[in-house]
Amino acid sequence: MSHDLKKYREQIDRIDDELLRLINERAKLAQQIGHAKGNGAVLRPEREAQVLTRMAQANSGPLPEQAVIQLFTEVMSQCRALEAPLRVAYLGPHGTFSEAAAFQRFGQAMQGLPADTIDGVFGAVESGAANYGLVPVENSTEGAIGRTLDLLLNSSLSICGEVLLQVHQCVLSNENDLSLIRKVYSHPQSFGQCQGWLNAHLPHAERITASSNADAARLAAEESFSAAVAGEQAAQHFKLKVLAQNIEDDTRNTTRFLLIGKQDVAASGNDKTSLAMSAVNRPGAMHDLLTPFANNGVSMTKMESRPSRTGLWEYVFYVDIEGHQSDAKVAAALTQLKQIAAFVKVLGSYPVAV
Repeated sequence: MSHDLKKYREQIDRIDDELLRLINERAKLAQQIGHAKGNGAVLRPEREAQVLTRMAQANSGPLPEQAVIQLFTEVMSQCRALEAPLRVAYLGPHGTFSEAAAFQRFGQAMQGLPADTIDGVFGAVESGAANYGLVPVENSTEGAIGRTLDLLLNSSLSICGEVLLQVHQCVLSNENDLSLIRKVYSHPQSFGQCQGWLNAHLPHAERITASSNADAARLAAEESFSAAVAGEQAAQHFKLKVLAQNIEDDTRNTTRFLLIGKQDVAASGNDKTSLAMSAVNRPGAMHDLLTPFANNGVSMTKMESRPSRTGLWEYVFYVDIEGHQSDAKVAAALTQLKQIAAFVKVLGSYPVAV
């Protein structure tokens, strides 16, 4: 071993010893915070968002920003677990993109509770079986998840945060070659994200919908000449071969998830507010709904319509705006909106995804 190599390794050992000491010191402080909060919420989304943002901004490299965020997410995950176990419901089974999003947000110390349906995720949180739930709300290629929007409208739960997961689809199978594939299983959203690739490479394979990508992988694992379109994590869980990677038609393919819970989240300094609203049935009513935001300088980042189910051709509009509902401009806009709209429900204010 060269003298320089030995010297570098000794320096790394000293740094590792110091890192271990500091991480345990942080963990002890987290325990003290837990005792000080008593029976308060284990998770403070606004505080964690502030920590991650500060670390990303302070990072001088050579680690990339995303690596720093992942590293500190895991540190917070392990420290948080010393206060109390955090139970998070998500759309299962194991191996889904929802599970990947949950681990991305909460780290490996999270206690995951897979649910069969999005309704089941809401139910687990409402019943207290889970502290929080994570549900998909939209995909950059395929658009909104209608069931999530419908449940947000009728549930007493609030949106406490969001997660953006870059989605990479793979072809998984027991077979060794794409030419052997006769059936392809996947969730309808994933089929939609990969139409171009499937048309070009598996044009004659029958496409069969499954309740989730993980369930598609399970079915492919049980049948010969079958494959699943799913994430690489499903390949590991069901011991399947990856015949093709990154088959999504848009390389920027991203799914947005919402964190739901019984908690009102304080302002973090970089927040978003989601709400649902409907207009009275008269000319210019839609214009009137948007006027309070314009008058108060509040930027709208998203608007989605869904049938209200209260009458034919009546709609509810789901809106995301910049800022927290406690911000002066947002509060003023919401006050004016409630005087104009037929219906308004604030679904939650929460930190923008880091």
